[in-house]
Amino acid sequence: MCGIVGLHLTDPDLEPRLGELITGMLGQVVERGPDSAGVAVYGDPRLTPAGHSAVSLLDTGLPAAAVAELVGKALGHGAEAVQADETVVVSAATEPAALLAAIAETLPDALVIGSGEQLAVLKGVGSPDRLAESFGLASVRGWQAVAHARMATESAVTAAGSHPFSVGADQCLVHNGSFANHATVRRELRAAGVRFDSENDSEVGARFVAQRLLEGCDLEKALRLLCERFDGFYTLLVTTGDSFAVLRDAIACKPAIIAQADGWVAMASEYRALDTLPGIEDARIFEPEPEEVYLWRR
Repeated sequence: MCGIVGLHLTDPDLEPRLGELITGMLGQVVERGPDSAGVAVYGDPRLTPAGHSAVSLLDTGLPAAAVAELVGKALGHGAEAVQADETVVVSAATEPAALLAAIAETLPDALVIGSGEQLAVLKGVGSPDRLAESFGLASVRGWQAVAHARMATESAVTAAGSHPFSVGADQCLVHNGSFANHATVRRELRAAGVRFDSENDSEVGARFVAQRLLEGCDLEKALRLLCERFDGFYTLLVTTGDSFAVLRDAIACKPAIIAQADGWVAMASEYRALDTLPGIEDARIFEPEPEEVYLWRR
């Protein structure tokens, strides 16, 4: 079933409230996905300091301070790290590729679940309410956030299998539904040299979009190509360092509601997740049409 919520802020005055608002939204879809949860936050100064790159990790086997020390030694200068439940977010004043290389050298068994200059991804297993508290989600700030409450259907209940899937710099995809032909598309991508971290069908969608972006497509084109290639039932929320996009399949049986108001755009699996947003009474509220890409840019 799964629950999706996302918030894209266009009013900078709301950025200090991003965590408060997305936490309230996530709390309204908990029963749609009680087994695990994940969050993507864009622009939080603690998780992704200005002028730094950041990488989100699972399975480090070390506390955050030890991760920062190891990565800093590999880089030859300081690194910082923040612990959020099972996730460690490490950042440093360097390019994303250099930070990823230092992590591969020092923590070869760690799983990268997000990277970029604006993005932090936090994942864990258990109640989304508990995870939001352990993440310190209510205190984050920034300009965009996505959260997902997961009910596992296609793969095991693990932090690695929870959403969002972030497989390109500052890119995220969250998914409610299932891709019927994910095994076929996975084989095609693997034949093209794409590496996978899980058996989750949603990761296949994220890898497909990331590959299209690498080939020069913009996000709208990449999502239209996904419509052409993937079978199944899906509602997707896809974000990048400057975009927030919603897409549903041809039958559109998986729920989605969009609201647009002065200062923000939001999407959720249920209206009640939007009800507490400031100015909701004056917002334009609508259900996205099948196979139509709805996209907002920063």
